[in-house]
Amino acid sequence: MSVATSKNLPWDWTVIIYMGSLHLLALLAFLPGNFSWKAVGLAVVLHWITGGLGITLGFHRLLTHRSFETPKWLEYFFAFCGTLACQGGVIEWVGLHRIHHKHSDKVGDPHDSNVGFWWSHMDWMLHHIPADEDIPRYTKDLDDPVYRFLDKFFVPIQVVLGLLLYWWGGWSFVVWGIFARLVIVFHCTWFVNSATHMFGYRTFDSDDASRNCWWVALVTYGEGWHNNHHAYQYSARHGLKWWEIDLTWATIRLLQILGLAKNVKLVPTEALASGES
Repeated sequence: MSVATSKNLPWDWTVIIYMGSLHLLALLAFLPGNFSWKAVGLAVVLHWITGGLGITLGFHRLLTHRSFETPKWLEYFFAFCGTLACQGGVIEWVGLHRIHHKHSDKVGDPHDSNVGFWWSHMDWMLHHIPADEDIPRYTKDLDDPVYRFLDKFFVPIQVVLGLLLYWWGGWSFVVWGIFARLVIVFHCTWFVNSATHMFGYRTFDSDDASRNCWWVALVTYGEGWHNNHHAYQYSARHGLKWWEIDLTWATIRLLQILGLAKNVKLVPTEALASGES
C-alpha cells in the first residue's frame, strides 16, 4: 500500500466512534474522584492478563504463529484473555496479523510502516482496508464455534466484565479496569506495529523494516524484539540475547515444565550463535 492509496481509503466510522469513545472515557481516570491505588493495581493486573497472557501469548504466539501447542481448554482460556483486550475479534486479529507477515512493509501490509508512524500505529484501523476481505482465507484453522463466539461478542463480553468490576469496586474500578486499561493496552500493542518498525537495532536481515526496541519489549511482555520475531516468525521465544527480556517466553517455558505446552518451536542454535538469518 502506498501513501497515495492509503489517503483514498474510506473511513470506518464504527471503529472511529469506538476508539474515540474509549479514549475520551479513559480521560476520566484523571479526575481525582476516580483515583484509588486499588483501581490502579487492578488495571496493572488486567494489563498483564489481557495484554500479556491474552494478546502476546494467546492471540500472537499461540494462535497466529502456532509457536507451541496447549490443551484446547487452555488455548481457549488464552483466547478469552485476548478477547478481554477488546482489540477486535480473535479471528479478525489473527487474520490481519498473518497478512501483515505475508506482506511486511510492502504492498498489501495492513499497517505498512513506510506510509508513516501514525498510519502504522493506528490510522490504518480507522479505514476500510483491502486486507479485511482476505481475513477468512487466512483463518480457516479458527473456524470453530468458540472462536466465532469470541469474535462476534467481544464488546458484550467487555460490558459484562465492566458490570462485575462495578459490583466489586465501584466506578473507579470501571474507569481504571476497563477504560484506562483498554487504551493503555491498545497503544502498547500498536507500538509493535509502529515503533518497532522504526526505532531500535537489527540483528537479522528480515527483508523488512522490523527492529528490536527494548522499551516496547518492556510494555508488551517481550514483543518488542520484533526483528528477531520477523526473522523467525515461528519461534516461541523472541528475546534471543541474555539481556533481551521476554516475559512471555518465561511463561511459555513454565507451561512447558508443567506439561501444558508442547511442540515448542525455537530458533536453531546455529542461527543464535552466528546472529544471521
